[in-house]
Amino acid sequence: MKFSAKLEKKRYTMQSQTNPNPSLPDDLILSCVARVSRLYYPTLSLVSKSFRSLIASPELYKTRSLLDRTESCLYVCIKLNPFDEKPRWFTLCRKHNGTLKSSGYVLATVPIPHTPLESSSSSIVSVCSSIYNIGGYKLPSSSVSILDCTSNTWREGPSLRVKLMSCTACVLDEKIYVSGRCKDGDSMTFQVFDTNTQTWDPLSVPCSETKHEFHYKIVSFDGKLHLVSYKGVDAYNSKEGRWDLVTPSIEHIKYLYDCYRKIGNVWYTVVKGDISTSIWWYHTEEREWRDLKGIVGLPKFPIDACLRMVDYGGKMAVLWDDYLPGRKKKMIWCAEIVLERRGSLEIWGKVEWFAHVLTAPRQYEFVKVLAATV
Repeated sequence: MKFSAKLEKKRYTMQSQTNPNPSLPDDLILSCVARVSRLYYPTLSLVSKSFRSLIASPELYKTRSLLDRTESCLYVCIKLNPFDEKPRWFTLCRKHNGTLKSSGYVLATVPIPHTPLESSSSSIVSVCSSIYNIGGYKLPSSSVSILDCTSNTWREGPSLRVKLMSCTACVLDEKIYVSGRCKDGDSMTFQVFDTNTQTWDPLSVPCSETKHEFHYKIVSFDGKLHLVSYKGVDAYNSKEGRWDLVTPSIEHIKYLYDCYRKIGNVWYTVVKGDISTSIWWYHTEEREWRDLKGIVGLPKFPIDACLRMVDYGGKMAVLWDDYLPGRKKKMIWCAEIVLERRGSLEIWGKVEWFAHVLTAPRQYEFVKVLAATV
């Protein structure tokens, strides 16, 4: 196997050894590991300190990008109890049975040092291989922390231009749009961060044209940014830099909840019933919800289950929970669903797999579920 000529000729140097397998050239090992799905990296990191060092190296992810081996990776942020100031992070991986053979899926703890203080779930977003934790939760803050998902380390990002009491964020065209209440408690601001240049736009978008005092969430809908509150909706046309009047619908209010998620250009939601579970998608032209067809084998969700849905590289990942016998702990389950558009009126889903991926205390709480590309 020849290493691509486009790759850097610089040989990768291990921290504890020069090579995890001295009988193989460094470039060959780097090329081989880069071709392995990242779902197996937590298991590979257990092989030796050298492999653990390799898996956290920038060279590995540069090689994955050059070989077109980047993939979507699921990250889950959880508070194990209501008093956790710093929630725990987990990532989806293939589990092993002690012989390094795959035996299903599991949420593995991500060893992230110096996790920043909790932020509200609506102000944690992902762009490419980074997760952004923006602002504070209860106190005025301008802080921005960035999790590099290749090395699983936090770094301090460029601060918000204005301290916010609380905020909500949304990503559109690799820019992060942040809306929040200023520390004086009376005014709103709308700030824009360019993730490519890692800079905030010098001028905040004026909110004087908006009709509502506070926005609970920003969502991308019909090609515009919609600032949604329980009282109404304001829409911002980012391409033309102006606010547009919006006639709010019941769909806008639904987007406040975490069981509604946009995958590709389509909004989906999970509907729990007494007999079966349905997943619906929203047809924007017809302005109606339609059943996602297929999804054979997806189990019925408990009526009181906590549900989360996320765009998992164009597929749908659904997480839900259920009580263990005795009701002292909960099982967190995950399903991966492939989506296929058939004509203009039908979308079909195929359940790739579903599994029990984590056991948590009954008082646990989802903070955020999202995906990064690495």
